[in-house]
Amino acid sequence: MDTEWADADRLAGLRDDLVVTGDRASISVEAPYTGDELAEIPAGTEADIEAAVERVETAQEAWAERPVEERTAVLDRYADRVLDAQADVLDLAQLEAGKSRRDAFEEVLDVAATADHYATVADDLLASEGRRGVLPGLTKATVHRHPKGVVGIISPWNYPVTLAISDALPALAAGNGVVLKPAEQTTHVALLARRLLVDAGLPPELFQVVSGEGERVGAALVDHVDYVAFTGSTRAGREVAAAAGRNLVDCSLELGGKNPLLVLDDADPEKAARGAARACYANAGQLCISTERLYVHDDIYDEFRDAFVAAARDLRLGGGFSYGPEVGSLQNEAQLRKTVEHVEDAVEKGADVLAGGRERPDLGPYFYEPTVLEGVTPEMTAFDEETFGPVASLYRVDSTEAAIERANDSEYGLNASVWTSDPERGAAVGQRIDCGTVNVNEGYAAAWASIDAPMGGMGDSGVGRRHGDEGLLRFTEAQTVAVQRGLRIDPGPLPQALWAKAMSGGLRLLGRLPGWAR
Repeated sequence: MDTEWADADRLAGLRDDLVVTGDRASISVEAPYTGDELAEIPAGTEADIEAAVERVETAQEAWAERPVEERTAVLDRYADRVLDAQADVLDLAQLEAGKSRRDAFEEVLDVAATADHYATVADDLLASEGRRGVLPGLTKATVHRHPKGVVGIISPWNYPVTLAISDALPALAAGNGVVLKPAEQTTHVALLARRLLVDAGLPPELFQVVSGEGERVGAALVDHVDYVAFTGSTRAGREVAAAAGRNLVDCSLELGGKNPLLVLDDADPEKAARGAARACYANAGQLCISTERLYVHDDIYDEFRDAFVAAARDLRLGGGFSYGPEVGSLQNEAQLRKTVEHVEDAVEKGADVLAGGRERPDLGPYFYEPTVLEGVTPEMTAFDEETFGPVASLYRVDSTEAAIERANDSEYGLNASVWTSDPERGAAVGQRIDCGTVNVNEGYAAAWASIDAPMGGMGDSGVGRRHGDEGLLRFTEAQTVAVQRGLRIDPGPLPQALWAKAMSGGLRLLGRLPGWAR
């Protein structure tokens, strides 16, 4: 494999940063491009989680006491470190995840942009804020923001840099410490991303990593931290939410999606088809916000279908550590088998394959062609279950209303895309789609990369938001300190009836004052 990260000693050097409290079993990690074993990582235990949390707790109090400007300076330096070290980050992300270099580069951009954003806004967001007290001039209310403490992050393999680090950055800016449980398949690149953060000035004790399987190590993590940020499947997300609820700790969950794309009757079919191809097949479809359902107006359906099929066939499928291939490998055998089963089930029940529909063992063990299905019906698995592979289904609709109705006919609500020649019309349609993010004349990047705006899911696609103000404030506890001067808010020596009458009159008066809400 044409990267220095395939060297066993170099990978072992990264594993030195893992929390390992004793002898334990190992988990084999393979390179998706070839299927060969890449390394072995420790199968972590609850004892490892406990040790990691203890180390972070010891460091977190001092970190929280440091001025916000000092904490955000680390993020500012980190953005430059990631960009400077991008060749290493890209190589290792590709080696472990099997993605194309183009898709890996999106992660580098995302992490650097996220670091820059929160380095810029954290000071204002965390500043104490005066609020209106109950009695004007006599009550002073101030809201303070305190860190949660230890934030536990459980991240998946599909975007192993972004999803391991992008939640950690605002958590750290807010004064928290972090314990990360990355996907076992992509532990090394998560360790590299964390090491760059330490190089940027983060106290190493403040950010600990434990490797291992989610059912064991992830479950233990939820039981020992003060907040949980989870990205993964809806099934696993329900388990995380239930455990967090038992522990009375807050959580944010970005889960699965069966994301719709609407092509309105005034859209440019060629332009929409090219955009839809990227929306559907980025990262070989292994992207929570990628498109799997396309609803195309009847007036332009045939023209769009032909252009979309051609665009899917033209995508360059392949591996390698240079720019060129546009679609990489699926990450593992299970994901390949799921993709194959969804397509075979659809074909057996009457759907047509317009493009793709084949494994490509000549390229590597888990490559699968970008696939276009037509005639997918409700009894087919691919109709409403997330494939998480390079498979998209076309549907003909006779009106915008029908497209919106079909888009909303799903338990998921993560991301949507609308294509039209009239951006204002597209935005109006977007408001009616039950998804946490909607892109107009883009597949997913416009909303995802707008880091100043919140991102997350509705319905079975999750709870809470990353990005935006919400993406940082979720890692804080809001505390209100109210100071009362002079008049007490109780009857005191007054008769209770007289006090109640006076308070009622005062409230009526306040309600009539401009800018004063009851």
